[in-house]
Amino acid sequence: MAQLNILRYPDPRLQTVARPVTAIDARIGRLVDDMLDTMYAAEGIGLAATQVDVHEQVIVIDVSESRDRPLVLVNPRITWRSEEMAFAEEGCLSVPAVYDQVQRHARVKVQALGRDASPFELEAAELLAVCVQHEIDHLLGKVFVDYLSQLKRSRIRTKLLKREREAQRGA
Repeated sequence: MAQLNILRYPDPRLQTVARPVTAIDARIGRLVDDMLDTMYAAEGIGLAATQVDVHEQVIVIDVSESRDRPLVLVNPRITWRSEEMAFAEEGCLSVPAVYDQVQRHARVKVQALGRDASPFELEAAELLAVCVQHEIDHLLGKVFVDYLSQLKRSRIRTKLLKREREAQRGA
């Protein structure tokens, strides 16, 4: 298992729409393992394959306190959204050290394939609902900052590009 490089906003590859996985084989199994290693090492609660420059519909999530209940969603699809909306502070491994309020559906139902290729349905609420919607957005080429005002997006972009330039000079 290996840790993968996480793309950073505003990398244009984060806007790539992921294609469905056609076969859950050993390659996808390795990808899932590597994504889990990467997510846990970065202290995240979710990671989409798009964020590691693999443009296939694979998501890993673990919102458990003990960090030992990974959830794998292959080809996830939201089949139902509650009318009730909720605001939550979101962050993203691709947008380090940036957090802001985003409004999302309070509950969702998702159909997906598991790591073993078995189909399942999941009803999510609270943090899990936020995380599922956030990660599915990545598969659609969206980053949470896309929900923010143009001014906030511009400031975040400038801040992250400046941080990257400074890191390159220091390397």
